Amino acid sequence: MHLLRLARAGFVFAREGVFGLVDPEALPPPARLGLRLARLVERRSTGTRSDRLTAALTRLGPTYVKLGQFLSTRPDVVGPLIARDLESLQDKVPPFDQKLAEQIVVETLGMPIAEAYASFGPPIAAASIAQVHKASVRDGEVLRDVAVKILRPHVADRFRADLSDYYFAARLAEKLVPESRRLKPIGIVDTLARSMAIELDLRLEAAAASEMAERTRDDPGFRVPSVDWNRTGRNVLTTEWIDGLKVGDRAGLDAAGIDPRALGQIVIQSFLRHALRDGFFHADMHQGNLFADRAGNLVAVDFGIMGRIGPKERRFLAEILLGFITKQYRRVAEVHFEAGYVPGHHSVDEFAQAIRAIGEPIHSRTADQISMAKLLSLLFEVTAIFDMKTRTELILLQKTMVVVEGVARSLDPRLDIWTSSEPVVREWITRNLGPVGRIEEVGAGAKLVGRIVGEAPALLGRAAMLSERIDDLTKDGFVLSPDSLRGIGEAEARRNRSSTVALWIIAALLAANLIWG
Repeated sequence: MHLLRLARAGFVFAREGVFGLVDPEALPPPARLGLRLARLVERRSTGTRSDRLTAALTRLGPTYVKLGQFLSTRPDVVGPLIARDLESLQDKVPPFDQKLAEQIVVETLGMPIAEAYASFGPPIAAASIAQVHKASVRDGEVLRDVAVKILRPHVADRFRADLSDYYFAARLAEKLVPESRRLKPIGIVDTLARSMAIELDLRLEAAAASEMAERTRDDPGFRVPSVDWNRTGRNVLTTEWIDGLKVGDRAGLDAAGIDPRALGQIVIQSFLRHALRDGFFHADMHQGNLFADRAGNLVAVDFGIMGRIGPKERRFLAEILLGFITKQYRRVAEVHFEAGYVPGHHSVDEFAQAIRAIGEPIHSRTADQISMAKLLSLLFEVTAIFDMKTRTELILLQKTMVVVEGVARSLDPRLDIWTSSEPVVREWITRNLGPVGRIEEVGAGAKLVGRIVGEAPALLGRAAMLSERIDDLTKDGFVLSPDSLRGIGEAEARRNRSSTVALWIIAALLAANLIWG
């Protein structure tokens, strides 16, 4: 079955002319022959390369559309040209039947549609995974509008079948083409599968929206629709209805008196604030998922794709952005080495020289000509020369930044990305790498010391239990050899010494921090 389904997919790609996008010079001789044979069935087309690719993926169904959207974030896998083509891939399909949608709501929520909602309208938007309806609910005497997102029927079964084909193809590639192992094809499918698991359970999307709302509660100019948990389940998600304008509706924004330049700045600053402060960001911030309410606030929807980065990645992002802003190229280079992204056998000075080659040209241009996304793209190209391994979390961050910057520039073509970014970046660095951050690090160290001290009775308890077990064993006639007893004693001694040494080292470091920090 895997081979039949993959053969059909290959035929669709060949028929739509996708194999014409592949450079034959980059392939081994047997693959070039296969490429020539595949192109024999290619249909004549006047469309662009992007049209051919999107047509093939759309014909193959929702899983392939999602695969294309996912691969647009991985230029290291498909190449920068194809990645750019995939960025325009739209996920729009006809809606499914209204009665079927209502049936899914009843089955998921366990109540009649009239009991769940005061009114339930037709679909207003549809994609390959789900569609959205406008409805209303009654809270006492108050009637309020809500958005109801419903998963397509049987979509999970389709995704499971297609993902099993992807795993089969990935394992085959790693087995037959050793060079492909560098790109980790099985790991790519793993990542796609995890992403799809979240999108196919609307309770998880609801949780992401709830977490984002909690983290951004006090953020200026940004908010998230509230989740109606009483009307949310695996296949149904109900949220507050956003009575606003799409950020791409310039005429509507002007008519409503909303300043698009201020909104563009909110887009950039909100994204950076979420990535740096929280390490949790909306990873699908295109114009269709962003609205402006009547107060001029930015409202984000659709939390099926979220990004997370750890403290090391946040520091990396903040310091390289500030380093480029202030022309501290050596510091940018040092951050790469400190994070362990560039192997230590390379020269920091040579890497700083490469960074300067990227940074200097941006300072000779006006602010509206400088692309932060382009800069990061060039940065990752340079780091490849210095053996920087692919960091999937950073690639998703870069991809999101490309989209966010495009949205911001569509609102204000002359937006100064760097002036908008600097306050957020400096605030994070001051907060986390300045005196306040050092005090918090000392506090964290004190907590660790307290935890180790608190575990001391447990260590003694385990030693007592060991002694009792040995005593029981010997009473029953089982005698340990002198060598065994000596081994047990030495192991326990090493364990206790390690705990004691660790305790004193941490205490000494804490004292040094308090004295010299």
